[in-house]
Amino acid sequence: MSAGLTHGATSAVGAAGDRRGTVVVTTVASDSHTWNLVFLQLLIEELGYQVINLGPCVPDQVLVDACRETAPDLVVISSVNGHGHQDGLRVIDALRACGELTSTPVVIGGKLGVAGQQSDAAIGELISAGFDAVFDDASTTTREFSRFVGALPAATRALERTEVVA
Repeated sequence: MSAGLTHGATSAVGAAGDRRGTVVVTTVASDSHTWNLVFLQLLIEELGYQVINLGPCVPDQVLVDACRETAPDLVVISSVNGHGHQDGLRVIDALRACGELTSTPVVIGGKLGVAGQQSDAAIGELISAGFDAVFDDASTTTREFSRFVGALPAATRALERTEVVA
């Protein structure tokens, strides 16, 4: 793992064998908010995962490269600026275009549109584009998100990640 990716990577559980896997948490490139990422990191860690928090304003290619490097068990994209739907369509195309990420679960949530709650058609568009789940903050709860994450199978591959010391 590169030194840039280790920032924010923590584990709420003991040894690597006790962890369920690794989750990458990020925003879309246009979203500079961080409190949502910290909240998600803590929530996901409580569910037994190691979290790599890429922070705000993550360019699409940086996200793709980080996911290729870490092979996460889940990617969580959060937005609070209202551009999650628009930016999410672009991001999921970039992730799904990468061969090793085509089957990685990817979800998006938060304030996905500037008009508030997303329509069923808008959510369907995100699912059709390649997201495994959509958690619009106007219509879903953290309990639903926690259930989704908790239902993911435990990581079956060895967590063989090395750390490069800068």
